[in-house]
Amino acid sequence: MLDHLGVQVADVEASAALYQRVFAPIGLTEAVRFPVGEGVVVGMSGPDGQAAFWFGPARGDETRELHVAFRAPDRAAVDAVHAAAVEAGVEVLHEPREWPEYHPGYYAVFLRDPDGHNVEAVHHGG
Repeated sequence: MLDHLGVQVADVEASAALYQRVFAPIGLTEAVRFPVGEGVVVGMSGPDGQAAFWFGPARGDETRELHVAFRAPDRAAVDAVHAAAVEAGVEVLHEPREWPEYHPGYYAVFLRDPDGHNVEAVHHGG
């Protein structure tokens, strides 16, 4: 459904580095970067290599929480995202578990990123 998503953040370099570290178990990596004004824009990709999740410099104070979920290939990858987040000192909102209220097999971890957004790694399996 979505082609790509852009998120404005206070510190593009810090956000890109953290997401790349924490979500490496599901294949998230930096695909492209280019200058904009006095900063940079960074495009992150999954295993397909296509930049679909972008960070750009914020134009003002953030007033709303964004929620974004990254698909994980299996439960072990969700657990690995959790472990990487804990190692990086990221706030864990909800530890990995099944969320049957969403649907059977919905296994996810929820984290808080440096800008206060709710980010998730989820596996839709059994």
